[in-house]
Formats: sequence, structure tokens, C-alpha cells
Amino acid sequence: MCEVLAVSESGYYRSLKPTPKRERQQRLLVKIKEIIGEHEDNTNYGVRRILLALSQIEITTSYSTVYRIMKKHGLLQKVKRHPNGITREDVAAQKSENLIQRDFSSSAPNQKWLSDITEIPCSDGKLYLSAVLDCYNGEIVGLAMDDNMRKELCIQAFENACKSRNARGMIYHSDRGSQFTSQAFRECLAKRDAIQSMSGTGRCYDNARMESFFATLKKEKLYKIKTEQYPMAHIKSIIFRYIMVYYNRQRIYTTNPGGWPPTIYRERMLSQAA
Repeated sequence: MCEVLAVSESGYYRSLKPTPKRERQQRLLVKIKEIIGEHEDNTNYGVRRILLALSQIEITTSYSTVYRIMKKHGLLQKVKRHPNGITREDVAAQKSENLIQRDFSSSAPNQKWLSDITEIPCSDGKLYLSAVLDCYNGEIVGLAMDDNMRKELCIQAFENACKSRNARGMIYHSDRGSQFTSQAFRECLAKRDAIQSMSGTGRCYDNARMESFFATLKKEKLYKIKTEQYPMAHIKSIIFRYIMVYYNRQRIYTTNPGGWPPTIYRERMLSQAA
């Protein structure tokens, strides 16, 4: 065969051996698959999250290298667009100033909280979820779920967040939905010395970070399980586990330094400050 191909015997056998570059890429592929295999929802990881996960185990490589490997082996996911919000503005209610002004950064926990409502179709009706996000680390600090989107849903989410973090005096930002402009909700904020902030009319980007969380929840979990085929009780359990166990404590979070999951990042920062 070597005579037919006009190559030396030693050259032929060298060609059968993987090059150092191939070996590195093969080892990298193994590590990427290990990261994805750590949790069923890690199949949603894109290149940036894989890079951060690799850096956490002290593996340094380039974006382009990871992209090529993931694309070659079918590990990249297609993005599904998230629908618009569902709350409706209460034109007659007193409004609050937009104190956030699209600045979603925070130097400490419990300074800026964001909130909104989203709906999830189930076999026995629509499930409504209200969540509260801390701008400091992206952690979901409180949530509430019910078969309606009345003001009590938002009040419960806020109270759950306050109790879980023993917090008060934060800026609390939402859209101008009637739930958030209700007198009952404002009284609830006042009890915790919270300062209300609201998005401008028709300006979804004023609460973009909260909208982004809901988009992530639906894209990474809910769209994949076809929630309309399951009862609310089952979907509630799935949502709670995804948010409180996976999203807060396990999922790579690109906004945090080092990509640390929200709760883990907060705990690391508090331990360093102690």
C-alpha cells in the first residue's frame, strides 16, 4: 500500500496517530461532555457557559475552539424566542418613578429587586408565576404560583423573598401592571420600607433582566416538556426545582464573575467578607 501511495512506511504509521492538536481537542470534548452530563438541564449550555465551566476546573481555551467542537458534535442548541409580557397597565392608578433606569447592577445583596409575572399553559388551565430577582447576583429570592394573576400573587412573591433573605429597604422594580399599582401591594412594600420603581409605559427593556430570566426558564425547561400536557401541580414542582435547586445553585451564570451560580456567588462573597 505504501508503494501505491508513494509514501514511506514510517510516514504512513505516523498518519494513523492523532496529532497533539487532535488529542487536545478530544480531551476537551470529553470535558465538555462531562460538564453537560452533570445535570439534565446543562444540555442548554452554549459556548460562553461551557467556557466558564471549564475555567472553574482550571481549563483555559478559546471561544472559537469550544464553538467548533460543540458545533461538530451537535452540542449547540437553537434559541426559541420568548413571547411578550402579560401584565396590563393600570392607566388610572398612581405611578412610581423609574429609579432603576435600566441599570441592573448592584454592589450588594438586597439593594435592587426586580419582579414580573409570566403564564404557563397546563392541562387544567393557565399557571401564573411571579418571581423576584436580586440584581446583585441574579438570584431568584422569592416566587409564588397560582391559577390567577391577581395582586395577591405578587404580594406573596414579595413576602416570600423578604422572609427568605430577612431583607427590607430595597428598591423594588416592576412594570406598571395593576397588580403592582394596587393599594394592597403598595402597603405591603411600605411595611418593608421598600421603595417602588416602575418601568416606563410600553418599555419592556426597562425590566429586561427580569424578562430575560423568564425567557431562560421557558427556553431551557418549559418549552421542552410541553407543559400543556401536564396538570398545574406537576408543573409547579418542576418550576420550583428548576429555579431553587438548579438555576440558583448549579447553573453557570455568565453575569457573575467566574460564572458562579447566583447563590454560590453570594455565599462566596459573604465568606470572603467575613
